[in-house]
Amino acid sequence: MHSDTACEALNKGVCLELRYSGFSRIVEVHAVGTSTAGNPVMRAWQVRGGSVSNEPVGWKLMRLDEAAGAALTTERSLAPRPGYKQGDRGMTRIFCQL
Repeated sequence: MHSDTACEALNKGVCLELRYSGFSRIVEVHAVGTSTAGNPVMRAWQVRGGSVSNEPVGWKLMRLDEAAGAALTTERSLAPRPGYKQGDRGMTRIFCQL
């Protein structure tokens, strides 16, 4: 998935549907950038879907290069979610954020 798709969902205020770690997920994008390890990532609130950690709802830092089939939905994002702070410390460079 490209960062433009995640930023578009954030800017339009809609949820993003994607496949990640073999699971279908619906997320609300809060920030998109480069991780401290140099990977393209997004900080997102997972609204629903599967998860390797069995946590179907909550904060996720997802690598964009590991996400597939990303598509904007018509579902409105409820971002920002509680606990969100601008200037994500997990990112060295931020392309877009709430």
